[in-house]
Amino acid sequence: MTEFTSGLHNTVKEFAKGSFGLALIFFCGHVLIAMAVVKVMTGASFIEAGAVALVEPAINSVWFYVLHKIYKKYRGIE
Repeated sequence: MTEFTSGLHNTVKEFAKGSFGLALIFFCGHVLIAMAVVKVMTGASFIEAGAVALVEPAINSVWFYVLHKIYKKYRGIE
């Protein structure tokens, strides 16, 4: 790995350790999966499927972030 890609990899790795980073990665994956499901089930275009797929994962990601914070607090992980 070059110095740039190594630094980028380490930055992403550190970011993903926190609750917000984990929630963001979850959100991106969830949007892609939701887009594919909407497209396959309804025949919508990727633009339409993307519009539909953004709302529910966004709400779920906020919920996951809050849940993870609460879990860490009560488990004494923080």
